[in-house]
Amino acid sequence: MSIGAFFLILAVLILVGMYLYTPFLKSGGRIISDEQHVISALMAERDRVINALHELDFDFNLGKIPTEDYPLQRTALLQKGADILHKLDELAPAPNKKKGDTEARIERAAAARRADAAGDTSDFSDDDFESLIAARRKERKEKSAGFCPRCGKPVLISDRFCPACGKSLT
Repeated sequence: MSIGAFFLILAVLILVGMYLYTPFLKSGGRIISDEQHVISALMAERDRVINALHELDFDFNLGKIPTEDYPLQRTALLQKGADILHKLDELAPAPNKKKGDTEARIERAAAARRADAAGDTSDFSDDDFESLIAARRKERKEKSAGFCPRCGKPVLISDRFCPACGKSLT
């Protein structure tokens, strides 16, 4: 091997080593203070309270929560959210925000997240839902052919073989 090739390989190795070592030369990244950790934890707790309010409202609208329990649970969640917002305001006050009306801020945040994937179902009556459910059940019943005689798994009319065990269904 010639001396020129040796120096070329040495130069390439030094460049690769410097490239790989550069992350270790830089500082350890952002230094996060304890106050920023507390603010981050409070913001996460605020998001959990908003989600809990959303779920509470949704469950109440579905009738899963008794009418006498709903106001108590909602008030407790609103109070918890207000306390969290007060702590956030004390730690990092926003320059142009009023320090009152925290419950209204929680309500606005909950309303912003309330966009249901199903859309507004207020124009549907119980009879409409029941007819949709009955149509879906009829549709499924027409597709079902019962169960496999060997393994007992459900099979469809279009199946020639059991999808679970492979037994011939004809």
